[in-house]
Amino acid sequence: MSRLAPIRIGPVEIETPVILAPMTGVTDMPFRRIVKRYGAGLTVTEMIASQAAIRETRQSLQKMVWDPIEEPVSMQLAGCSPAEMAEAARLNEERGAAIIDINMGCPVKKVVNGEAGSALMRDLKLAAAIIDATVKAVKIPVTLKMRMGWDHNSLNAPELARIAEDLGIRMITVHGRTRCQMYKGEADWAFIRRVKEAVSLPVIANGDINSIEDVDRALALSGADGVMIGRGAYGRPWLLKQAMHWLRTGERLPDPSLDEQYAVLAEQYEAMLDLYGEQIGVNCARKHIGWYTKGLHGSAEFRNAFNQEPDARRARAMLRDFYAPWLVKAAA
Repeated sequence: MSRLAPIRIGPVEIETPVILAPMTGVTDMPFRRIVKRYGAGLTVTEMIASQAAIRETRQSLQKMVWDPIEEPVSMQLAGCSPAEMAEAARLNEERGAAIIDINMGCPVKKVVNGEAGSALMRDLKLAAAIIDATVKAVKIPVTLKMRMGWDHNSLNAPELARIAEDLGIRMITVHGRTRCQMYKGEADWAFIRRVKEAVSLPVIANGDINSIEDVDRALALSGADGVMIGRGAYGRPWLLKQAMHWLRTGERLPDPSLDEQYAVLAEQYEAMLDLYGEQIGVNCARKHIGWYTKGLHGSAEFRNAFNQEPDARRARAMLRDFYAPWLVKAAA
């Protein structure tokens, strides 16, 4: 019997609510597809600027691509204009998204300076207008991701959560940091309980969930209905499956063998080349390859060389050669 009950987001049911966080430059379709194949209650696209979604820029179109294995798809939008957020939500509903997720948590300066992301936690009137316009624009459910507040002098997540519930939001995810903390310090999972107590909606705990032990502690301290895993899945797309299995059975699943890890990484690398083209694809793949190979013998030297190789074919051969000793052992 799972220690997490299924949650409903409108017509979408998530049997075991372990969700992949939207992370710009990381959770693109090639990575999400692998995470979903291993197992995830839900995946969320990278954050897409509402204005870019309306203009259908090349980058926004790449972010809006998904694989059928991911369905039902949650599409995350960010913006500071209620009208633009509503229009972008309508367009993505037409494209087949099952859920629209509003970003009020991104702390990055470029986003905040545009009065989007976590900047909206300083302007609850505008935040409410954006939520209201987005919910009214679509028939599919709308969810919200936020932080605890702008800083520790304005921990207004419970207030924003109540506003959001009144306006028709169907699920809330809280990253247990303020905007001013960025990603420093530790996520405050206990604070998330204040949001959970403020609303009757499903609440998801996010921030610093990197292991099975973190899953247990985050749920115990927050009282949340599920967890969202972000940076913990860097180079470990199987972590969500391990968390789901633990919550369902109390059993720990081991990490995949190194030959399986290589097969997954090689598949993701090729998919990134297909999505972005070889030149951009090689560049985008470097961080993922760094995460997958971290801790393996000789990985620091390998990463230094790989990160300087611009040719996709040679980079592919370098990756194969690095894993070759483990592949030989696996074959034997």
